[in-house]
Amino acid sequence: MKIVVDKNNPLVAETFRQFGDVIPLGTKDITRESVHDADILIVRSETKVTKELLDGSTVKFVGTATIGTDHVDVEYLRSRKIGFASAPGSNANSVAEYIVTALLLLARRKGFSLKEKTIGVVGVGNVGSKVVRNAKALGMTVLKNDPPLARATGDTSFLSLDELMLADIITVHVPLTKTGPDPTYHLFDAARMNKIKKGAILINTARGSVIDGKALSGVLSSGHLGGTVLDVWEGEPVIDTSLLKHVEIGTPHIAGYSFEGKLAAVKQTYSAACKFFGQKENWSLEKLIPKPPVERIVIPAEKLGNESSENMFYNVIRQCYDIESDDRTLRDISKISSEEQRLYFRRLRAEYRVRREFSNTTVELPKPMSSLQELLMTIGFRVEVR
Repeated sequence: MKIVVDKNNPLVAETFRQFGDVIPLGTKDITRESVHDADILIVRSETKVTKELLDGSTVKFVGTATIGTDHVDVEYLRSRKIGFASAPGSNANSVAEYIVTALLLLARRKGFSLKEKTIGVVGVGNVGSKVVRNAKALGMTVLKNDPPLARATGDTSFLSLDELMLADIITVHVPLTKTGPDPTYHLFDAARMNKIKKGAILINTARGSVIDGKALSGVLSSGHLGGTVLDVWEGEPVIDTSLLKHVEIGTPHIAGYSFEGKLAAVKQTYSAACKFFGQKENWSLEKLIPKPPVERIVIPAEKLGNESSENMFYNVIRQCYDIESDDRTLRDISKISSEEQRLYFRRLRAEYRVRREFSNTTVELPKPMSSLQELLMTIGFRVEVR
């Protein structure tokens, strides 16, 4: 078979080699012509998988190494009897770690303790449930909203969206949908955002169009919100650079871009392809996984008593993931011409550095520290006490 893969997925060529000849291509090179005689196509969210791409091709199976499917015409694939798989939950831990990092940075910049804050989590699926867990570990009061899950489970702890508007921080983790009982397109429009408590912080790592970008610009200009963290943008890869100037933290749709998240997505699509073609799974690439850049962090004994657990935790996380670096590189987009900005945004994603999840790092403590030790372990770090 011929397998066309987006080369920006880690170890994707090595993974799919058992099916036949693998053709790794850059995202922009995955075109109608390049996939015409392919049997398998593995993409990311930047590739629109539609009739225009696949009509007349020999493609029998499509995999997207992403959690979302709004870039795929699933009905068209079904009508052509083309197999399809996405990777739900694959990058959930990566996004949850991004949220923790953003929260700690916001607290540091604005001079508050997270233990004093209430966070409203909109969407409590694969990502949102981990955000809830981490926020509780940080000592925050957590409010949850998820109408489909509330109906399915009968769980009375879920609140209405209006009730979440009283939170100090609101973070959004929903799929982008325009139909059904709970559409999320422009879920946060001007009316909704003006209901948010004055001075609150809004975070979006879901899909750009869950928030009305133009309305958000107006709300931020008015001073109603206390800050915004945006990893996703309406119109990607073309983004509103005037909006970027107003956000507290802005990143180029990389919250879920940990190495582990990307690799898990590749493995999920590979497993689905094996099942579709009736082949035995033979994934054994552990030796090819690179060593993490930060394997061990030692907290000196002199830090004890001189710093809060929250501050020590921030300093640990910053050594593993520098979110401010991602913010700075995106802001450089304003220095180039509008014609170049589309390519720059895509390049930031395609050439994103290897970011490893916290579970690859061991934190060495000078003595048992129940609160910090438990927090580190809950968020995912390995802990040793010397």
